[in-house]
Amino acid sequence: MMTKPILEKLAKEYDGKVEFVPVNADESREVLEQFKVYGIPTVITLRDGKEVGRVTGAQNEAGYRAMFEALAEGKEVKVPITSFDRMLRLGAGAVFVIMGFSTGNWLVAGIGGIIAFMGIYDRCPIWQAVVRMFKKTA
Repeated sequence: MMTKPILEKLAKEYDGKVEFVPVNADESREVLEQFKVYGIPTVITLRDGKEVGRVTGAQNEAGYRAMFEALAEGKEVKVPITSFDRMLRLGAGAVFVIMGFSTGNWLVAGIGGIIAFMGIYDRCPIWQAVVRMFKKTA
């Protein structure tokens, strides 16, 4: 409910550049199955009939705008991590790492490291290089 006004506003703003097709999840089960939608709301971006981006869960206007802008310009569709999400991931990761070290549980420390990395992966040049390498082979 809170994403619908944002998406409708952006659909008007990008009219002629991006086609916006809302789908009612209660009335269109076959569409949900076709696109493997498991969470509501889900926004899927398509280019030439192929999925180029997907975000599940409510986003702010800036996140959706980034998707629409990239789609309109023919660029790779990415949703930026909000500052709040970044800090939450880094903080939660740090808590797990500290708990793991203090209890000697290396599994918990490792999980904390992964959670913390999820807060910075979009800025990591090594991660970006690895992702590009896998995209070329796919």
